[in-house]
Amino acid sequence: MHITKDLVAASATPLVLGILAEGESYGYAILKQVNNLSGGHLEWTDGLLYPLLHRLERLGYVESHWQSPAGERRRKYYRITDLGRAELTEQRRQWAAVVDTLRGVWNAAPMPLPLIAPAGA
Repeated sequence: MHITKDLVAASATPLVLGILAEGESYGYAILKQVNNLSGGHLEWTDGLLYPLLHRLERLGYVESHWQSPAGERRRKYYRITDLGRAELTEQRRQWAAVVDTLRGVWNAAPMPLPLIAPAGA
């Protein structure tokens, strides 16, 4: 299934803040977690994630530090701040309203059937 860029972009901030609310992490691990949580439907790239992390850091929603785990290369770890937790709460509230509205629309209208071309067409 292809998920449009607009939907990916709109969901990126709450996804990253939600992941970081569970504990600090580094870029590659966040990419893998998004992929796993979405069942492979969201395949983010470095080009999407790192500019987002830098923007969230500028806004004060996350902070970072470098760490060198034993025997591994140095990584930049990100963690959510109190301001980021407040933003995540607001994002969750807004997304809940959107999801409830979509459910209302979808439950009120029957699902359209896919168009099937007649045989031999």
